[in-house]
Amino acid sequence: MANRRVVKDLEVGTSMTVDSLMRQMKESGGFTGRKIADAVDIIEGMVRNKTCTVFLSFPACIMATGTRGVLVELVKKRLVDVVITTCGTLDHDLARSWKDYYHGDFFMDDAGLRKNNISRLGNVLVPDESYGLILEKRLAPMFEEILTGKNSISTKDLIDEIGSRMEDENSLLYWCHENEVPVFVPGITDGSFGSQLWMYWQTHRDLRIDLFKDEQDLSDIVFEASETGAIVIGGGISKHHVIWWNQFRNGLDHAVYLTTAEEYDGSLSGARVREAVSWGKVKASANQITVEGDATLTLPIIVASLLERLKV
Repeated sequence: MANRRVVKDLEVGTSMTVDSLMRQMKESGGFTGRKIADAVDIIEGMVRNKTCTVFLSFPACIMATGTRGVLVELVKKRLVDVVITTCGTLDHDLARSWKDYYHGDFFMDDAGLRKNNISRLGNVLVPDESYGLILEKRLAPMFEEILTGKNSISTKDLIDEIGSRMEDENSLLYWCHENEVPVFVPGITDGSFGSQLWMYWQTHRDLRIDLFKDEQDLSDIVFEASETGAIVIGGGISKHHVIWWNQFRNGLDHAVYLTTAEEYDGSLSGARVREAVSWGKVKASANQITVEGDATLTLPIIVASLLERLKV
């Protein structure tokens, strides 16, 4: 017990910064608060280590919120090297570059919303004209331009082509193209972007989406990396694709999970880092933490503290 650390009270004031709060959290003995502070330390270590390849994975839902701006900042500031996400991320990023989403609440009349051609994503309202209709209108000509004459393309290459045509600097795909951060979407047909691809295929039956090229590109990234780290938000296919590939190099060296899911049902979304250790997807020696909480709250705090430390 010689190394016992004293629990200290937080001292808050009008002049304190996010990072000064996080540094106090390290000493406060708070529950999730302490975990958030540890997460900042781990991510700081990842991004300062120039030999570490940093993966960022997340589900689409947070792209429908202002947290999109936090994810964009990570790419814009070159703090991550690879993005693995879901098809809906493409939908929301592109749709919000062309149209607006709106505030709602969790207890609205959903049948009434449908009668008014509005979909509800949690407490965010997505009018049809701001989602499916605008995506169809804008993506169809892009696909014609990009895919004419091609009979095969990977999700990474297609997404980069879309990013190269974006003019909105609030767009994730814009910055991924600008900073050469590859975006992989293993479930490419599970969203409006994928549906538009399928519609294109109706009149271009020779087209193939080359998922094997995506996997080869991921393999090259993983095996060429000296170290790997991951910021994993939520679960599902994007989370699994990060940890699945990293098991082939004996696991991630650094891992931060942000999740609201429980682990008792055996879901991947709720699985803590320690479970990934048992699979060899995260090294037993890894710097790691699982932070329970809504990422629309935890991620902005973590990234604000990180940017303050890095002075970028």
